[in-house]
Amino acid sequence: MLSVIIPTLDCERALVPTLAALVSGATEGLIREVLLADGGSQDDTAVVANVAGCKFLKLDRAPGQRLRAAAAAARGPWLLLLRPGIILDPPWIGETRRFIELSRDGERAAVFRRGAAAPSPLRDALAQALAALGARPRPEQGLLIARRFYDALGGHRAGAAEPERELIRRIGRRRIARLGATAHAA
Repeated sequence: MLSVIIPTLDCERALVPTLAALVSGATEGLIREVLLADGGSQDDTAVVANVAGCKFLKLDRAPGQRLRAAAAAARGPWLLLLRPGIILDPPWIGETRRFIELSRDGERAAVFRRGAAAPSPLRDALAQALAALGARPRPEQGLLIARRFYDALGGHRAGAAEPERELIRRIGRRRIARLGATAHAA
């Protein structure tokens, strides 16, 4: 159902908690595969990928090209784009499943709420206020998108300086839902 794509480059330590948070999604049958779009890591990122059972794509290309190649290799009808070091809180599975079930047309995408590793009511209220004021979603929030919609948008642009931000901009705020689960840095 869901192919998770993570762009990597020398991030073995940041990758471990991200992958650990995805285990429950795999055991629930939500995650079909995890693909790492690697830009030529010199650390043990490939070892972490192997141990975790991820598909490791070593692609010495620009970030947008790597992400686009990983999306082309993905087998799931839905893509979840995550950055290394981002941890999804446990309710992410139910929130993701609900969004997919309600998005039959696949013409919308979703991001997770921005969270902090050490949440506080003040930080949570500030994040909610920024979201209500129309703050543009950020790549650190993850991006859940139907592969068909991703392809219709043309995927990540090869020459974009920040391909993840640029894709979010092209999707537009009105077509991006905010899920209730949070994504925070490890």
